[in-house]
Amino acid sequence: MLPNIRIRTATRALFPFPQKKDRGVVIKVSPRLEQSAHLPREQVLQLAETQEAGLTEAQATERQEKYGPNEVGQEKQHGWVWRLGLALRNPLVILLGVLATVTFGTAQETSDYVGGIVMVAMVVLGVALRFIQETRADAAAAKLKAMISVTCTVIRESKAREIQLHEVVPGDLIKLAAGDMIPADVRLLTAKDLFLIQASLTGESLPVEKSDSVETANGKTPLEYANVCYLGTSVESGSALAVVMATGKETYFGAMASTITATPPPTSFDKGIARFTWLMIKFMALMVPTVFLINALTKHSGGDAATHGVWQWLANRKWSEAFMFSLAVAVGLTPEMLPMIVSVCLSKGAIAMSRKKVIVKRLNSIQNLGAMNVLCTDKTGTLTQDHVILEKHCDVAREENRTVLKDAYLISYFQTGLKNVLDRAILAYQGEDGGVPVAQFRKLDELPFDFSRRMMSVVVESDADGVELLCKGAPEAVFARCKTFELNDEVNPLDPLLMNELKEEYEQLSADGFRVLAVAGKKLDKRVAYTREDENDLVLKGYVAFLDPPKESTKPAIEALQKHGITVKVLTGDNDLVTRKICSEVGLTTDRILVGAQIEAMKDEELAKTVEQVNVFARLSPLHKQRIILALQKNGHVVGFLGDGINDASGLRAADVGISVDSAVDIAKESADMILLEKSLMVLEEGVLEGRKVFANIVKYVRMGASSNFGNMFSMLGASAKFPFMPMRPIQILTNNLLYDFSQVPIPTDQVDPEQIAKPRPWNIDEIKRFILWIGPISSIFDYSTFFMMWFIFKCRNLWLKPLIALSPVLLEQFAKADPVKDPDSTYAAALFQTAWFVESLMTQTLIIHVIRTNKIPFLQSRASGPLVATTIVIMLVGAILPFSPLGPYLSMVPLPILFWPLLALTLLAYMLLTQGIKWWLLRKALI
Repeated sequence: MLPNIRIRTATRALFPFPQKKDRGVVIKVSPRLEQSAHLPREQVLQLAETQEAGLTEAQATERQEKYGPNEVGQEKQHGWVWRLGLALRNPLVILLGVLATVTFGTAQETSDYVGGIVMVAMVVLGVALRFIQETRADAAAAKLKAMISVTCTVIRESKAREIQLHEVVPGDLIKLAAGDMIPADVRLLTAKDLFLIQASLTGESLPVEKSDSVETANGKTPLEYANVCYLGTSVESGSALAVVMATGKETYFGAMASTITATPPPTSFDKGIARFTWLMIKFMALMVPTVFLINALTKHSGGDAATHGVWQWLANRKWSEAFMFSLAVAVGLTPEMLPMIVSVCLSKGAIAMSRKKVIVKRLNSIQNLGAMNVLCTDKTGTLTQDHVILEKHCDVAREENRTVLKDAYLISYFQTGLKNVLDRAILAYQGEDGGVPVAQFRKLDELPFDFSRRMMSVVVESDADGVELLCKGAPEAVFARCKTFELNDEVNPLDPLLMNELKEEYEQLSADGFRVLAVAGKKLDKRVAYTREDENDLVLKGYVAFLDPPKESTKPAIEALQKHGITVKVLTGDNDLVTRKICSEVGLTTDRILVGAQIEAMKDEELAKTVEQVNVFARLSPLHKQRIILALQKNGHVVGFLGDGINDASGLRAADVGISVDSAVDIAKESADMILLEKSLMVLEEGVLEGRKVFANIVKYVRMGASSNFGNMFSMLGASAKFPFMPMRPIQILTNNLLYDFSQVPIPTDQVDPEQIAKPRPWNIDEIKRFILWIGPISSIFDYSTFFMMWFIFKCRNLWLKPLIALSPVLLEQFAKADPVKDPDSTYAAALFQTAWFVESLMTQTLIIHVIRTNKIPFLQSRASGPLVATTIVIMLVGAILPFSPLGPYLSMVPLPILFWPLLALTLLAYMLLTQGIKWWLLRKALI
C-alpha cells in the first residue's frame, strides 16, 4: 500500500470524526517523549519501563487498562433530535416561539389565533429547511468514513507480531518499514536510511531524515528532533526499531485532537444574527409597552376620571384589546421570514457552490466565506503542486549542465531499494534530448545511503567513459570528500579559498528555497567490489536542486482574491527559505517572514499587531497557526483557513470558515466547514463570490424588513396617540405582515449587482441600524400623509360618517349595532381609515424592496429576478382587491373610494423617489 494511502486510512481509523471545536487548548508533546530524545538507548528503555525483548503480554494487558486504547477520539453519534435542537437554537426562532405562545395564551377571538398560526408556520418552515439541509450534509460526511483495520508490528516477548493500532501501549517496541504509519509517538532505538513523510503534520513538502542519535540541547522544538517520530506521519523509506513513549490522547496528535472536542464558538454569521435579533428586541422593548399604554389610556368604554373616579376610569380602559394590539405590533416588528429566507438563501448557495466544486458541510459557513477578508492558507499542495520536481541541474557556477543531470539520473536509476521522492523527481525529468541514454551503461556496484555518510554512490561502466563512481548526497558531506571540481570541462583543484566560494554558490540555491544535492564522481579501475574508501578524492561536478513549485493558477488566483478585498496570508510548517521562494513567485510580500520560534516569544497583544504587518509565517506548529487566526479575529477580521493536514485541524476549527479539500486527511475534512473538490485557490474564489451573493440577498431582507417594520410601528405610535380608534386592527397587522413576507420569499432567487460582491460582506450591525433609522422614518412620512388624507379629505375624523358607498350586509349589521361613543373603533370611519392604511402600508413596503435591493437606479440600471417581480405584482394586486373581496368584511375592511387610488399612486411615486435620494446620500457618505 502506498504511504499516502496508508496514512489517510490509518488516520481515519484512529480519529473517527470529531464534531466540536475549541480555541484555547495548548498543544504540547508528551514530557516523557521529549525527555527520551536526550537520553541514550539504555536509559530510554528504563524510562519506558521496557526491555530489549519487548513487553510481556501481561504487561501489555496491564498498560492497556492503565492508559486505555491507542485512540485519540471517539465518534459521537447524534440523532435527529440533536440536529433538530441545533436548528431550534436560533434567536429569531426562539423569539417567534415566545410570541406565538403568548398569542395563543391570550387569544379571545378566532382572529387572535391568526398571528400565532402565522408565527408557528414561519418557525416550522425555517427550522425544517435547515434541519433537512444539515441532515443531508451529515449523511454525505458520514459516507466519507471507511471502516479500515490498520495494524502495526510490535515485539513482545522477543517475538514480532501484528496487532491493531488501538492495542499499542507505552513501552511497546515497534518495527517500522517503508509504507508504515507511525502508530504512536515513539523514540527511535535504531534506524537505517529512515525517511519520514511529515507533510500532514508539519507542512514540510520533502521527506525528513530520521536517526537514532541522541539529541543535544540546541534550541530545536520537539517537532524537529531527528530521533522522535509522531503519530500520523508515515515511513517513506528505510527501516527502524522504536519504543512507544505516548499513546492515544497523550500523543501530539491526541493533544491536537483535544482542540476540536469542545463546544464550537459562535461564528461571524452567528454573531451577526444574534446582534440583529437583540437590536429588534431592544426596539420591541421600547415601542411595544409604549404602544400598549397609549392605546389602553386613550381608548375606553365610556366615562371619564372626573365623573367616575380614577379607579373606575382605569377599569373602563380596553386593556385586553390594547394588549392584543401591542402583541400584534411586536409581531409586526419581528422579521418572521428571516430564518426561512436565511435557510433558503444558504441552501440555494450550497447548491450553486457544489456546481463550482465547493461542497458545503455547514450552511452558515457560506456567509462567513462571503464576509471573509483574510484567507490563511497552507503552502504545500495549495500554493504548490504537492509534487517535488527537479528544478535545476547545474555546475558549480550554477549554470545549467547536462553532465550533472546524466550523472544524477544514472545514480537514481541504478540504485536498489525504494526510491525516494527526489529520485523519482530525477527519473521523471525529461530534457530537450528526451532523457539519458541509460542503455549505454552497466551497473557494477552500489554503496547505499546511510546517515553517517549522508550520501550514496553507484559504480557504472560504459564503452565511452569506462568505469565511474557516481555520487550524490548532502553538499557538506560530498564537499568533504572532494579534492577537485569540474567547470567548463576543466578540472581544478579545490583549495580552501575556492571551497568557500563554492559553498556560497550552493548556499545561494538553498537560500532560494531549493533542496540541494551535490553530484560528484571519479574514474576507477574495474574490479569485483568497491568500498566506502573509494568515495574519497572525488571531483565535484555540480548540483541538482528540487522544489515543490507553485501551481500556474496560484498567482492569478491570489491576485483575484486580493482584488476582491481578501488579504492572503501563508501559514506553513515548512522552513522559511522554501516558503520565501514559493511566496515570492506567487506575488506575496516576503520582506518579513515570521517563524514559530518568534511567535512563541510573543505575547498575544504583540502578536495581534504583528499579524497585520506580516503575510508569510513559517516553521509553525498547530498552536502557532491557531494563535495567528485568533489574533486576526481579535483585530476584527473574518478569517478563513485553508488546510489539508493533521497539523491544520485546530486552525480549521478556530477560523470563521474552515476550508479543506477532498484529498485531505480525515481529521482536516471533519474539522472544515466546506470541502473543495479541487485544491485550487481559483475554485475558492468562485466560492467566495457565491457566498457574497448569498449574504447580499440576506441583507436585502434584513434591511428592507427591519426598516419597513420600524417605520410602520413608528407610524403606529403616532397614530395611536392621535386618533380615537386603533389605526389598524391586530388581524390587519398580521395579515399585512403575512402578505408582505410572502412577497419576499423569492429574495434568494434575486440577482446581485457586481458592486455588491466586489468586497467582503461582514455583518455590520451599526450599518443596519443607520439604515433602519434613516429609511424607516421615510415610510412614516408617507404613512402620516395617508393619515392626513384619510382624516381630512375623506373625513375619517367624523366618527358618525354614513357610508358613501354600499356596504356588505356584514358591515351594515356591524355598524348598525355599534355605539360610536362607547366603541368608536367599530364605526365605518375607523374601518375606512384602517383599510386605507393597510393598503398603503402593504404597497409601499412591498414595492420599496426594488429600491433597497440595489445601489443603482431600480428598474433601469438593475432589475430584480422574475419571481421577485411576480410576487411584488401579485401581492400589490391582492392588497388592492382584498377590501372589495368577500374576505374584506371578516378582516374589518371596507371598499375604498375611487379618489384614494390616484392619491395612493402619487404617494408611492414620492416614496420611491425620496427613498432613492436618501439611499444615494447614505452611499456617498459611506454610511451604508
